[in-house]
Amino acid sequence: MRAFRIQSYETPPQIEDIPLPEPAAGEVRLKIEACGLNFADLLMSKGKYQEKPALPTTLGMEVAGVIDAHGPGTEAPPVGTRVALFGGRGGLAEYGCFPAERCVPLPDGMPAADAAGFQIAYGTSHLALEHTAHLKRGETLLVLGAAGGVGLTAVEIGKLMGAKVIASARGADKLQRAKEAGADHLIDSDAGDLREAVKALGGADVVYDPVGGDAFTEAMRACNPEARMLIIGFASGDLPQIKPNHLLVKNISVQGFYWGGFLTFNPKALTDSLATLFEWYGAGKISPHVSHVLPLDQAAEGLELLRSRASTGKVVIEI
Repeated sequence: MRAFRIQSYETPPQIEDIPLPEPAAGEVRLKIEACGLNFADLLMSKGKYQEKPALPTTLGMEVAGVIDAHGPGTEAPPVGTRVALFGGRGGLAEYGCFPAERCVPLPDGMPAADAAGFQIAYGTSHLALEHTAHLKRGETLLVLGAAGGVGLTAVEIGKLMGAKVIASARGADKLQRAKEAGADHLIDSDAGDLREAVKALGGADVVYDPVGGDAFTEAMRACNPEARMLIIGFASGDLPQIKPNHLLVKNISVQGFYWGGFLTFNPKALTDSLATLFEWYGAGKISPHVSHVLPLDQAAEGLELLRSRASTGKVVIEI
């Protein structure tokens, strides 16, 4: 089978032919239909992600497909079931073996491209805003990088939760996408002075930040007393420097958030969140935005779309 593999952190990932894997006990083998790309895939390809798997390894964190085999002693979900799951890696391939307990059956009619790009983007935003930040109806949510894969879902979910949503993104086209997702106010991140723009709108009670760098610092200075800041990632490549005295004066809390980590220390919170999200999808309350769908041969081009921030919403590879 074909797979998009890392052989070395000094060389780019490439398509390779490797043997078809066999599922171990507790695993299923998935005939993969689609795989969502994430900024974390870029970091992993360069050895800069918080988890460094042994090389060689196959990239691709979240997948959708059809179960075609069980490992010894594993019976569910049945062969032929369409599922989505977070595997951490191994998704950019024609087949992959993953823990059966992570499989989430798909709602009827859900396209593979939607399902593959659904879990991390929506799961991150929902769990971060509800479980970690405790976003309340009527509060003001500031979303940085609001046209990106997770940023758009934060806008959409924040609005569903009853917040006033301020979206910050680069340029009119990306801001239009944020507006379509439900943003109440739009700020062009290239216009400068994010702090004053947010303060003019009443300040922020919750900040959702997948960008980092100067944007984080400006957002912190625009926070209201008792605001909660969520560190989702560092798409800017710049880790922000936090001044504790600024947190103290306004009683601001800063919380790191890594969605995949919940699989080890609180899997029920994650699975409950996903169950809610799939219900919302089935009820038509949320609508994933996939901006690019590419074949496996163009996985490298898909990662470049993320690196250059040329995409809005999700980039998905169809296998």
